[in-house]
Amino acid sequence: MRTAFKLAAGIAMSAIAAVSQAQIKPSVIYDMGGKFDRSFNQASYTGAEAFKKETGISYTDFEITNEGQREQVMLRFAQRGFSPIVVAGFQQAPIVEKIAKQFPDTHFVMVDAVVDLPNVRSVIFKEHEGSFLVGALATMKSQNKAVGFIGGMDIPLIRKFGCGYEQGAKYINKDATVLANMTGTTPSAWNDPTKGSELAKAQFDKGVDVIYAAAGGTGVGVYQAAVDAGNLAIGVDSNQNYLHPGKMLTSMVKRVDLVTKTAFEDELNGKFTAGLQVVGLQEGGVDWALDEYNRDLLTEADIKRMGEIREGIIAGDIKVHNWEDTQSCTY
Repeated sequence: MRTAFKLAAGIAMSAIAAVSQAQIKPSVIYDMGGKFDRSFNQASYTGAEAFKKETGISYTDFEITNEGQREQVMLRFAQRGFSPIVVAGFQQAPIVEKIAKQFPDTHFVMVDAVVDLPNVRSVIFKEHEGSFLVGALATMKSQNKAVGFIGGMDIPLIRKFGCGYEQGAKYINKDATVLANMTGTTPSAWNDPTKGSELAKAQFDKGVDVIYAAAGGTGVGVYQAAVDAGNLAIGVDSNQNYLHPGKMLTSMVKRVDLVTKTAFEDELNGKFTAGLQVVGLQEGGVDWALDEYNRDLLTEADIKRMGEIREGIIAGDIKVHNWEDTQSCTY
C-alpha cells in the first residue's frame, strides 16, 4: 500500500494533552556510522529531538557498532514495549521483518528499504531527484566543468545517488566530466574519513573542483579535502552547509528527520499507518539546501535556474532516471 507523505507541521500541546507520556515509548535504532555522523543517522536523531522538544516526551535510541547487535537490540526494544521503533538503514530490513512478525502490535518504521508487513511503515526516498539538482548546481559552479562523486558502501542505493548526480551535471553541460568512486564494500565504508579524503584528493588531481559525497561519516574527510584544496563540496542527507561555510556549495537534504518526527507524532495521536511511502521533491522528501552558509556562493541567476529545474522535475518535464530501475545509469 502506498500512502501520501506528510510533512511534520508541529503539534499544539493542547492537542496532545489527553495522551499521557506512558502511552507512547518511541525509539530509534541508528545504522553503522553513529547518530552523530552529521548525515543520515543524525537526521533521525534531529527528528527525534524535535519531537521531544515539542512534546516533552522522551525517546530511547541505540547506535549499532557491529553487525551482531542488530537483532538483539531490536528484539530488546520490542520486548520492552517501544513503539514505534524507527530503524535507519537498509541493512536492518531482514531484522525488522523477523522481529515485526513476532510483535504484531508493535509499530516499526523502516527507512530505505521495504518490509511488507501490516505493522511496518516503509519509507523510500527519490534520492536521484535531489541528486540531480545538486549535480546541476555542481556543473553550474565548476570552473573546470569537471565534478566528482564519492559514495560510501557500494550498494544500489548509493548508485542511485551517483546516477542522479551525473544526470544533473550533464543536463547543464553534456560534455561535463563526472568522476565517481565508492569508498568500500562493507559497512565500514560509512565511517572512513581518511579514505574519503584520499579519494577526494585523487579526483582533485584529475581536475575535479566540486565533489558530492554520499558516504555518511566518510564525507567529513571529503569535505575537509575540498577545503584544503580550495575547492567546493556538496553535503548529503542532513544540511551540512554549516560544516565549512563558503566551501559547501549545497547539501542534498533527505528528510529522514521528518520521517522520524512524523512517525512519533502519528503514534502519539493514534494515527500510525503501515505501508509504503515513496517521497521525492514533490512530497518534500528531498531537496537542495540554500541558507546563510552558502548564499554568497550563488547568484540570483543560479537560484532562479535551480528553481526552474526543481519545478521541471516535479512537473515531469525533466525526467530523472532511477538507477535501481535498470541497474545501470543509461538515460
